[in-house]
Amino acid sequence: MNQPINPPMNFGAAPARPSFDHAGGPMLGLVFLAVLALGLSYTAYSVLSDMSAAGETSIAMVSYVLLGVALLIALGFEFVNGFHDTANAVATVIYTHSLPPHFAVVWSGVFNFLGVLVSSGTVAFGIISLLPVELILQVGSSAGFAMVFALLIAAIIWNLGTWWLGLPASSSHTLIGSIIGVGVANALMHGRDGTAGVDWGQATKVGYSLLLSPLVGFACAALLLLLLRRLVRNRALYEEPQGNRPPPLWIRALLVLTCTGVSFAHGSNDGQKGMGLIMLILVGTVPLSYALNRAMPVEQTTQFAMVAHIAQMDLKAQSSAALSGDPRLVLTNYIQNKTLNEEIVPALSALAGDIGDQVQSHPTLAAVPATNVKNVRNDMYLASETIRLLDKSNASGLTEQSRASLKALKAQMDTATKFIPLWVKIAVAIALGLGTMVGWKRIVVTVGEKIGKSHLTYAQGASAELVAMATIGAADLFGLPVSTTHVLSSGVAGTMAASRSGLQMSTIRNLLMAWVLTLPAAIALSGSLYWLFTHWF
Repeated sequence: MNQPINPPMNFGAAPARPSFDHAGGPMLGLVFLAVLALGLSYTAYSVLSDMSAAGETSIAMVSYVLLGVALLIALGFEFVNGFHDTANAVATVIYTHSLPPHFAVVWSGVFNFLGVLVSSGTVAFGIISLLPVELILQVGSSAGFAMVFALLIAAIIWNLGTWWLGLPASSSHTLIGSIIGVGVANALMHGRDGTAGVDWGQATKVGYSLLLSPLVGFACAALLLLLLRRLVRNRALYEEPQGNRPPPLWIRALLVLTCTGVSFAHGSNDGQKGMGLIMLILVGTVPLSYALNRAMPVEQTTQFAMVAHIAQMDLKAQSSAALSGDPRLVLTNYIQNKTLNEEIVPALSALAGDIGDQVQSHPTLAAVPATNVKNVRNDMYLASETIRLLDKSNASGLTEQSRASLKALKAQMDTATKFIPLWVKIAVAIALGLGTMVGWKRIVVTVGEKIGKSHLTYAQGASAELVAMATIGAADLFGLPVSTTHVLSSGVAGTMAASRSGLQMSTIRNLLMAWVLTLPAAIALSGSLYWLFTHWF
């Protein structure tokens, strides 16, 4: 007859609170500063090397200053994101005594670093598509810099505020809210309806992933814990740690593995958000170096031109409507308003032909003259975004052949414009990795001590981490930004509820308030900063 596993075992030692007092020593501090200095120096060297290779050496001093400040703010956002979200990975291994606190955060930082390096970049450009089209097309203007500064500073301020209060709020929520705030403010400042400043279809898609991920974390972690109880009849797995002894070896290995997985998945997803914004900054200030993918080979450039002309002919056969104005203006209005009319297809056909002609007239994208680079990129961006919207529209009336040729054209244009240099990944990886190693204690204590009424058990920690790792990994695969913080903290709450050990409702209430308030607060803060910065600039 199986014995129940719910009654607690008494080994004579109460669970001990982890010791956070032991510092890493001066040597660790010196290594930290050395890596930070190396990262900043490498970033500066890479930018200057790319500019020299592209022949972009005559930009004004003010542009250098703006570029430097913008890059520091973008990397600062990733640094804050690192220590704000460290608890997602390390709280469980710390509170189960699987790893010492300071070793755990260094371990997490290393795998955050590696996660950024292998990320795909899909999430980065999904974030960018939420920004107002006119600001993306003029990202090097004063309004473009105001946009970048406003949304990044707003996100940093809110992240620091919630970190100070020990609340595991979502960095992803914060950044999305900041982007929406800039879009709404920009539309209102130009006399349009505030809802016209945001791609609400894309925002809704992102919003669903952010809002549903905590529910997925809560439910799946609870179900996984209950399943473990059925399948694994080992009492030690479901008991509170005794004293400060580490768990049995196999449990410890599982917890360290899940900590590693969440750290890696967090880096691969959250690191991309800063990458996309850094690429916007680079395109705006040094377009000759970064507006087009200069590494695209000759044979692919030739294929690109051919695909563009095929798409042009397919679209010409698709519609007999006449184009009355500039195709760029027609497509810009369509991207802003999402209103389909008979001019969209002929406008896209004309622009596809122009893109094909421009690409065909040069052996490679690196040979496009400096005066044309930004216009070529903007044309590709307009065409790519139009194709993305048409692909989602059932009313476009496009044939399967036209859709296939447009899909091929979009793939070529995205290769030419949506690329991330290796040095950008390395710089973001260093910022995020170093960020995980400082300031982590506040939120770790909240996750480890203040969500449930009992000490975290081994099974609870492993269940929450496994669900967080899988959820974030799946979101990265599909190019969706999710909240690592909400998935993990809600997963811990789910395991506490499944164990019937009780929840600390004051903490749950504060977490829900942060969850609800993050979007409106970030929208209001970034919108206000955008209005202020546009007047300053």
